[in-house]
Amino acid sequence: MYPSDLDDEEWALVKPLLAKTSKRGRPQTQDYRVIVNAILYVVKTGCQWRQLPHDYPKWSTVVVYFYRWQRRGVWTRLLDKLRRKARKDQGKNEAPSAMIVDSQSVRTVSHGAQRGYDAGKKVKGRKRHIAVDTLGLPWAIAVHSAGIQDRTGVKLLLLRLFTRLACTLTVFADAAYTGKLAPWMKDMFGWTLEVVHKGKDKAFHVLPKRWIVERSFGWLGHYRRLSKDYEIRPAHAEAMITLAFSRMLLRRAVA
Repeated sequence: MYPSDLDDEEWALVKPLLAKTSKRGRPQTQDYRVIVNAILYVVKTGCQWRQLPHDYPKWSTVVVYFYRWQRRGVWTRLLDKLRRKARKDQGKNEAPSAMIVDSQSVRTVSHGAQRGYDAGKKVKGRKRHIAVDTLGLPWAIAVHSAGIQDRTGVKLLLLRLFTRLACTLTVFADAAYTGKLAPWMKDMFGWTLEVVHKGKDKAFHVLPKRWIVERSFGWLGHYRRLSKDYEIRPAHAEAMITLAFSRMLLRRAVA
């Protein structure tokens, strides 16, 4: 058993989302728990699919299930389930009233769609946009070209967020989100954008609310697959981020 593998309690939370709901089609021949463990091994260690240990099923089989479950929204539903449990355990309401958004530019490998150059960070690759609540838990994830400005790219993130939270929100962000974004957000969703500016001096300060999303990006740093963007499609990169957050919340859920 590898450190990234699910224990019995963790698997009990994941298993219902993978159960077949129809008797049609071929009977199940693969052990889904072993497949999920193989996927989590890749997320944690950052190894190539082809380099999976022989303890796991053939790498091509694991990849097929990763893509299949991504298309069916399994990873998103898993994160939603674990986030609800985490908020309940912390005594929080199911729907938050505040959200913090930010982006992270990361380099990509030599292939893949939607790659661009972030002139500010001097990074050629993609941007990871996330929206987190005050516990640092993600509610929406969007990956796009690094060449798209934050105030433009965040609109995709906010549209996805609105499908999950059609309620009044205050959204906190840094100065990169100034301009026409605030009135657009107010007209589209009725949400308020509050920009948290840095202090005038050059000394380090912990900025209200903004530190929360930075901590969430820091959590992702524990998963080597996310050291760069190795995925061919942005949707696959979003699935990897979703899985990393889910693995973290699974450990908390059974702690």
